[in-house]
Amino acid sequence: MIMKVRIGVGATDAEASAVAAALAAHVSDDVAVYLGDADEPAAVHEPEPPADDSADADDLGPTEREEVLREEIADILDGGPEKYKQRLPEQDKLFVRDRLALWFGDDDDGDDDLLFEDGRFAHFDGWHPNSPDVDEADDGTRVPADGLITGAADFDGRDLHFMANDFTVKAGSMAERGVEKFLRMQQRALKTGKPVLYLMDSSGGRIDQQSGFFANREGIGKYYFNHSRLSGRVPQICVLYGPCIAGAAYTPVFADFTIMVEGMSAMAIASPRMVEMVTGEQIEMQDLGGPQVHAEQSGSADLVARDEDHARELVADLVQYLPDNSDEKPPSQPAKPPAKPPKGIDGLIPEAPNRAYDMHDLIGRVVDQDSFFELRPEYGAEILTGYARIDGRTVGIVANQPAQRAGAIFPDAAEKAAEFVWKSDAYNIPLLYLCDTPGFMPGSSVEKDAILEKGKKMIYATSEATVPKQSVVVRKAYGAGIYAMSGPAYDPESTIALPSGEIGIMGPEAAINAVYANKLDAIDDPEERKQREQELREAYREDIDAHRMASETVIDEIVPPSELRTELSNRFSFYEDVEKDRPSKKHGTIL
Repeated sequence: MIMKVRIGVGATDAEASAVAAALAAHVSDDVAVYLGDADEPAAVHEPEPPADDSADADDLGPTEREEVLREEIADILDGGPEKYKQRLPEQDKLFVRDRLALWFGDDDDGDDDLLFEDGRFAHFDGWHPNSPDVDEADDGTRVPADGLITGAADFDGRDLHFMANDFTVKAGSMAERGVEKFLRMQQRALKTGKPVLYLMDSSGGRIDQQSGFFANREGIGKYYFNHSRLSGRVPQICVLYGPCIAGAAYTPVFADFTIMVEGMSAMAIASPRMVEMVTGEQIEMQDLGGPQVHAEQSGSADLVARDEDHARELVADLVQYLPDNSDEKPPSQPAKPPAKPPKGIDGLIPEAPNRAYDMHDLIGRVVDQDSFFELRPEYGAEILTGYARIDGRTVGIVANQPAQRAGAIFPDAAEKAAEFVWKSDAYNIPLLYLCDTPGFMPGSSVEKDAILEKGKKMIYATSEATVPKQSVVVRKAYGAGIYAMSGPAYDPESTIALPSGEIGIMGPEAAINAVYANKLDAIDDPEERKQREQELREAYREDIDAHRMASETVIDEIVPPSELRTELSNRFSFYEDVEKDRPSKKHGTIL
């Protein structure tokens, strides 16, 4: 289009041209200027075309200042000295940035699931990638991100906070600015109510810099204060990738769930060198605090991964059972049938109370297929603990294991169960107890190992849990075993039994020996004595049989074993929103 403008007839052609140019600077059309009533324009001006027709006039492009910033960031992301990065493959370990790519790499849509990072420029004032005096081999000067990475990410559809040590920077050690980043991440998790993932590979605090972070009010000691504040508020999950010593070893034990990696992980209160200095003991790191030590003996490791990929798989499976925080219910999944039909349950359970069978087989016929996620399987193996689903609903399972020492409750097993119940209750996960135990194990060795103290904690945790609880007497429930396994006195929503169930102060053999020993000893004829023992045994078993317990309304119901899964599904569904009151107090004193 052409804009037509008329000016006074006395104007010159130069003045007309100037007017046309001035107007064209403000409009996108051609401008024609006429003098008076003239039919022909005295001047025509066309606007200047853009220098590049394909370019967006508003796109100025990155400046040199931005390019310099990107170079600085790239240098930080490169981590510590190359010589340390080259050693990682010898240990089957990933460089920390590659580890984060494994955990939070591109998703199916091509989006990076690492949402953002905080504190990348920590300790940047101590070095600069463009400074002439920075030597790549000088790990004393160049401390990218202060050896600690923190941020937020989308992990398989779940938003969470994370931290990760960079072992190429001073062996992943912690100092003032890294500590500050760690503390901020924890404090933000308290605000957001989102889970925290710790990817640990740290040699502990930097001793030569301790004045900046060790005993300060906002120093490394505040880690564990914050761990305690977060405990039971949001799930804290820790994966260990290297030898975590001293202060660094407390994060995994404060976490709700800890995974160690075979062949690379370790944690201990002091290094082997320090142990030898203090005690004279010579010991290798793996023997001092490797995965087997903490998975089988201390109980500090929930799971042991084969390698880095497996560690991620385990955590991905675990978080499917956990809510983001204590205000939410655990997630559910579409229901699946069990791996094997429930009709085979009764055939699994021997009639004799002292005959072994594997409780895993019974669980596999009750829960959704492939849903049982067992925790601490090698510690306190007389009790099984883990998460599963029944018709898609998440439940926590505490089950005696008759295949291990008849399912008697030993100190380690009691401690394991207590901690699992306490943790499940914190995150609103309903509890299923499968009881088949002769009770707490007696003997001098278990007394020295605090069977009473640890058994007390299991009973306390069961007593205090306010989530829906279902207790199933599968076979034997003797002594205080029925108490620890949430029997009728422990506020379960129901106590049901299979027809094989028995509840008594003790088993038949022990009862006969305790009550009738003198009378039996008075019988001289061996056959008569044997017959009398059998009669007493049968009479005692009738007295503790599930039918007697149901007749006296000690238990709520006897359930056909093939209907156990359906029964539990109906009961958990019905009691899903049950509310339980506990006495008003600050807290108990048992744990």
